[in-house]
Amino acid sequence: MPLHIGIKVEMMFLSMQTRLAHILIPDNLEKKKESFGEALNGDRLTFSPYKLEFLADKDAKVICKKRLTKEEVAQFRTAVALDYYVQMYYDDLPIWVFLGKVDKDGIDDPNEYRYHIYTFYQFEIYYHKDHVIEIVVRVDPSFTADVTNDEEVDIEFLYTVVWKETNTPFEKRMDKYTSSSSLPHHLEIHWFSILNSHVTIFILMSCMGAIYLRVLRKDIYNLAQDEEFSDNQEETGWKSLHGDVFRYPKCKYLLSSALGCGTQMFAVVVVTLCLGVLGVFQPYDRGVLPTSLVIIYAITSAVAGFSAVSFYHQLEGSNSLRVILLTGGIFSCPLLQTFFFLNTVAFNYGSTAALPLGTIVVILLLWVLLALPSLVLGAISGKRIRSEFQAPCHTTKCPREVPPQRWYRHVITQMAMAGLLPFAVINIQLYYIFASVWGHRIYTVYSILFVVFILLLITTALVSIAMTYIQLAAEDHEWWWRSFLCGGSTGLYVFGYSIYYYFLRSDMNGFMQTSFFFGYMACVSYGVFLMLGTVGFHACLLFVRLLYGCIKCE
Repeated sequence: MPLHIGIKVEMMFLSMQTRLAHILIPDNLEKKKESFGEALNGDRLTFSPYKLEFLADKDAKVICKKRLTKEEVAQFRTAVALDYYVQMYYDDLPIWVFLGKVDKDGIDDPNEYRYHIYTFYQFEIYYHKDHVIEIVVRVDPSFTADVTNDEEVDIEFLYTVVWKETNTPFEKRMDKYTSSSSLPHHLEIHWFSILNSHVTIFILMSCMGAIYLRVLRKDIYNLAQDEEFSDNQEETGWKSLHGDVFRYPKCKYLLSSALGCGTQMFAVVVVTLCLGVLGVFQPYDRGVLPTSLVIIYAITSAVAGFSAVSFYHQLEGSNSLRVILLTGGIFSCPLLQTFFFLNTVAFNYGSTAALPLGTIVVILLLWVLLALPSLVLGAISGKRIRSEFQAPCHTTKCPREVPPQRWYRHVITQMAMAGLLPFAVINIQLYYIFASVWGHRIYTVYSILFVVFILLLITTALVSIAMTYIQLAAEDHEWWWRSFLCGGSTGLYVFGYSIYYYFLRSDMNGFMQTSFFFGYMACVSYGVFLMLGTVGFHACLLFVRLLYGCIKCE
């Protein structure tokens, strides 16, 4: 089986790592043809000169000899100081080994540290029957090359291969890579976050229960039972809005498109989490997750078209074409623009994060041949299956004037309050997700993530309903857009957290890293905004229908 060396050029310390790649790669090295997912993931693999035939032990064997120049020695010294490591794959099993070491024993002055690169790799391969189960690479600290001084160095690289039998079955060979996320101290943190989310939801439900028992129940009972009282008593608060609360919102085509795209984002997340819980995404299955996301997004475009056009026609809209075009571009156009800009930046930096032309063509074909037809078919189905808008109260001809509101009832203030609790639910999980996407941590506990996602949806719905009730109690009937914005405000908190993570938790720097991080995090936060805004809106729509369906209105 061939041993693949990953020459994936990380964004951090990009220029130096590119130079190191030119130093280490032989002239006749054969490149491995990457799959679509590997290209999306930025993986560029080559066949290494190490020969690891099945069950063939090897004693110390010279793989190559090289004379390093002064400039190359300086580059290696910097790489060792920055803890560079080599990542390789054997039978799709990842292995890592540090490039070298810094000798600090008994030395107080950093200027006197000694820098060494390892020259002897020892491969230990465990097998069961005719399957490779595990591979480990070790270094011999007695075989090193000193790169402390800027002078030419002759290096001889060696390696050994030892095969050992194990009783571990082939089906469990990836368990060692998934166990890191399931260690006791990590699970305690995950369960603490879930407990914290339950407490938050309990407090919200207690507050809303108190509102219902003390205020709404009494008002609904009086309005439903005492018609004479209802006729003679002047209506105030939310009760006075029954003639305006179901008045269609402004820019209903835009709201319908946003709800359709938010529904699609919800479907993408649910399907992805379900696949993760079922074990489809294994650690170091290179490119499986990004490939799945691209395909799932293209297919679920039908959901976006159906929900957007269906709701638009419920609001008595007549220009379906505008809604279809807006639904198809409200998220994908900013995403594609960001992608092309970042891909250009990566290409100029010579990074493997720049996708090849063939991969870009495949993405565009998926969008044109799969996403757009799915969107149109969904829109046609939504137009044919549309239903009437269910409003328990008749809408008056003349809209009611909204009274002046205090500062804490303005849109920005309510969005800031509404997004805080849902963000607190996912705050701990966000750290692990960021560390997995932008760092080197492995995230495999999709079941816990699914539970937290459900708690996030519940919290978002409850908070949006509470904000809508506060707005109606202040005799403000323009709740449609407000409920969407309050529900989606958690996406703004996610982007704020990304700023905190970049400057205080990560070691990223430079234009390329900054543009990649904030470019893609802006798209992700925007997607979260659309998804949770849709959840908040539909929760508020259900609440308003139930609330005004309980009273008698002329």
